[in-house]
Amino acid sequence: MSNKAHMTGSERLGSQAILTIDLDALVANWRAMGARAAPAQCAAVVKADAYGIGVKPAALALSRAGCVSFFVAHINEAIHLRAILGAAPADIYCLNGLPDDSAAIAALLDADIFPVLGSATEWTLWQAQVPNRKAALHVDTGMNRLGISPAEAAVIGATPAADNVALVMSHFASSEEPDNPMNAAQHAAFDAVRQLFPHARASLANSSGVFLPSTPHYDLVRVGYAIYGGNPTPGAPNPMQSVVHLQAPIIQLREVEAGACVGYNSTWRAPSARRLATIGTGYADGLLRSASGSQEKPGAQACIGGMLCPIVGRVSMDLCVIDVTDAPVTATAPGALVELLGATIAIDDLAARANTIGYEILTSLSSRYYRQYVGG
Repeated sequence: MSNKAHMTGSERLGSQAILTIDLDALVANWRAMGARAAPAQCAAVVKADAYGIGVKPAALALSRAGCVSFFVAHINEAIHLRAILGAAPADIYCLNGLPDDSAAIAALLDADIFPVLGSATEWTLWQAQVPNRKAALHVDTGMNRLGISPAEAAVIGATPAADNVALVMSHFASSEEPDNPMNAAQHAAFDAVRQLFPHARASLANSSGVFLPSTPHYDLVRVGYAIYGGNPTPGAPNPMQSVVHLQAPIIQLREVEAGACVGYNSTWRAPSARRLATIGTGYADGLLRSASGSQEKPGAQACIGGMLCPIVGRVSMDLCVIDVTDAPVTATAPGALVELLGATIAIDDLAARANTIGYEILTSLSSRYYRQYVGG
């Protein structure tokens, strides 16, 4: 892609919000994580449509930058990614295991996908179906979600078939909390299992795990949230560049008197005469209802003319209201753009005010936005 903006869909019309995705920032974040993890290889996690930004432009930009290992959740995601990447060199890993479905297994083999086997049953099925084909092995070190136990890994590691394990991996449960003792416990458990598979590559660290001071990066790190601009070091400044920028136009401006209510169920009332702007973005667009502002709880914010202005009242399906009383009048005319995500409002800022995590903010990005890609 060139450095020009790449539009998707038809021409932008009316009150449609604009989602700008900076592929140069995405690549820069991946390179920064790779430099921190070196000499380990840096894989990109592109599941859930590349965390909502669009798997095709994201994967192509990362591949062109030199990324050769990708992780997705489902087989259909893996097959779609293989088609996107074409002949480009890429190891694609499917995290959610191996279904007992001959058609699904055949499709996985045809697309040259590595299943990440997460149970003893899946290991047995894989050996019965394709005994000479390599796969990844997920070991549960305390998360109790997916993965075989260390005891089951020891049994597999003692068999000749252990040479068919291309990658042994586990997943941190609390790596964003550097002082959480579970990190050290998981590292110790994984390190012991890793010794059972001397010919396999090893992978433990996710985005936040790359920043843990006492945990080795092994052979491969799997970075997702951080490369999309999320902060892998909560409580400290975000070392990542902003990737997602969301702007919405003001579609109506009004002045209300003290005591006037806004939105459904009158959850917010004006404390004094206020100036309000309505934008055509709501929870159907991914601006979560939990971002609403009420008398009891401040909601999310928008940046208008350099001023942070609160969302007031309930976010509805297609609309929300912003108190722009303190914003410059020249920045609040109908048609003026307000920032919901971007240089001023980070993903984690919006997430905190919506009582959620940045992952949900990203993966909720709507197809209704007018998307444009820059860089890459």
